[in-house]
Amino acid sequence: MTILMAYNRFFYNCTVNWKGGWRVLAMRKLRLAPLGCIWMVFVLVRISAAESAEDKAAKYFESVRHNPGLLQAFLQEVPKGGDLHVHLSGAIYAESFIDWASENALCVDRGTSKLIHASCDACDSYTNKPSVRCAYQDHILYGQLIDAWSMRNWHAAEESGHDHFFATFEKFGPAMEKHVGDALAEVAARAAEDHLQYVELMHTADGAQAAILGTKIGWEVGSTSGSTPGSTADDFSKLRDKLLAGGMSDVVASVRRQLDSDEAREKEVLHCGTAQAAPGCAVTLRYLYQVLRGLPREQVFAQILLGFELTKADPRFVGFNLVMPEDYYVPMHDFDLHMRIIEALHKFYPATHVSLHADELWMGLVPPEGLRFHIRESIERAGAERIGHGTAVMNEDDPIGLLQEMATKNVLVEICLTSNDVILGVSGARHPLPVYTKYGVPVALATDDEGVSRSDMTHEYLRAAETYGLSYAELKRMARASLEHSFIAGDSLWSPGSGEFGRVAACADEKVSSDRVSGKCEKFLAASERARVQWKLERAFSEFEKQF
Repeated sequence: MTILMAYNRFFYNCTVNWKGGWRVLAMRKLRLAPLGCIWMVFVLVRISAAESAEDKAAKYFESVRHNPGLLQAFLQEVPKGGDLHVHLSGAIYAESFIDWASENALCVDRGTSKLIHASCDACDSYTNKPSVRCAYQDHILYGQLIDAWSMRNWHAAEESGHDHFFATFEKFGPAMEKHVGDALAEVAARAAEDHLQYVELMHTADGAQAAILGTKIGWEVGSTSGSTPGSTADDFSKLRDKLLAGGMSDVVASVRRQLDSDEAREKEVLHCGTAQAAPGCAVTLRYLYQVLRGLPREQVFAQILLGFELTKADPRFVGFNLVMPEDYYVPMHDFDLHMRIIEALHKFYPATHVSLHADELWMGLVPPEGLRFHIRESIERAGAERIGHGTAVMNEDDPIGLLQEMATKNVLVEICLTSNDVILGVSGARHPLPVYTKYGVPVALATDDEGVSRSDMTHEYLRAAETYGLSYAELKRMARASLEHSFIAGDSLWSPGSGEFGRVAACADEKVSSDRVSGKCEKFLAASERARVQWKLERAFSEFEKQF
């Protein structure tokens, strides 16, 4: 834009008062002969034309870097690719939960802000168990619920961010009943507003059916090796057989039917397929089955198995992840067991993708020895292709060697800046984002729980740009990396070994600005959902950068 402004000013100076003596103006103000003026205009036009739209967007980005309002406006419109680390329930804002809890005729315990199924007290007096509907007339209760169900107005002096954050889920949980489809619609709508093309949602989609089955089958598997039952791959194989024979296929079928219903509701809310279709209809949603790793081991095993089974049975489930606070007793005590379970079961499902929370920890939250192996075990034993958070990576044994291994294996880290700040108090120079990029580890920004954190993807980009001085090119690389490391099916638009984001031969010569693609590229895109979403991102970048 700077070159264009210079050209406009120069052109004006060279042409003003054409009839009345522009020669004098040119000589006095520009100190150029008329031919020199014409020559300079020609040079400016050529320079401006040679500068790419991406370069112009990058220059504008740098020009507003220190103006928070203009920087946010710029980043709001930037295409952002995918959000690979987002929990469905945590993505919903508390205001929506109040509406859904009201529709579900739930009460709230005024003292704890927990939703409960009960006979509610009337709204006309200060009671301990009012209907959630009372919040619409009681602004104090309404504000209390938002504060209790999110990080709004949280005070570190009164409660740790870690404890307040994780306590929200048990408070608003019942509001999700019968409203998963509405939640999908909210996530898709906000993703569209943030100019995301793709979202992978972590979702415990079975309503605890697998955990219940795991309790029924139990943990004892009749090991003949003389070791502790459940400690060998053979034991895990036998337990898998028992669960499959005991009704796991019924759980899979139930999950698929429920997801059909939930997605139908999402499309209804967004008016998809109609003339009034909302922008969220264009966002591709896929799912990671969410294993609750803080449960007893037989329930965790059953849930991990369900995660594998769902990815085999339904293409909408593209992988699984283990959730719940990493510092809780069971996740810490059973961490090695969980990794061995995944390692053993992965052999039956070699095509299943795995992304794991690892090192969402910090010094003092657990003993030092608890920080030394979670990322490495997740990658080397469980085969994780992506790592969620990775905040304490520099506390791992041989951290530099681990970073080099992650770069070599192309393991992406899902960076959740806001979440790491409010939960762990890790931000700025203490956050390992610059270390990951220094050692060539691929990274992508993610929201984690944007509803609870009261954030969105635009503000993750804003935080990254302001805190770490990232360039437009670096943010663009992260957006592309998010889709390249997604678990969406199909071949990549990017050719291996072609340098950074060089397109495959079939689409190498295509102009993303064109409405049509050639036969070879069209055929390639038709065969790969991944490539289609990546092409959509490139089209979005082209349209965005044109304005500069």
